[in-house]
Amino acid sequence: MSWTTATEEETRALGERLAVDLGPRGRCLLFGAMASGKTVLAQGIARGLGIDPREVQSPSFTLVREHRSRDARLFHVDLHRLEPGDLAALGLEEVLATDAFVVIEWAERLPRELRAGARAFELERLGEGRHRIREIPPAKV
Repeated sequence: MSWTTATEEETRALGERLAVDLGPRGRCLLFGAMASGKTVLAQGIARGLGIDPREVQSPSFTLVREHRSRDARLFHVDLHRLEPGDLAALGLEEVLATDAFVVIEWAERLPRELRAGARAFELERLGEGRHRIREIPPAKV
């Protein structure tokens, strides 16, 4: 499945729909270059969970941020600055074991064994505010 969005708001709206499709304990892996729309999609997922999307910023310097609404919990993870040996100290296995929704940006840095059961999306910036979001088949994650 593939979508093309023309604005950031359209990308957020897609994220909102994905939050509903993935359910309350969704696992969402985001692949894509810098400025491909990963954080904007994560903001839409947050909105779909009842979390103010303005709270969701790129967690590049903190790696993991937790957000809560009255009914949901979201862990937003950004592995961009993660060094190869730092994954164990991050406690990602514990985050993935929670009943919270988890969105992981730069998921290509995530070991394959931790990707199981997640839905994966590749984002691409097309220019002029447009983005392509393509779901990656489970066998290729």
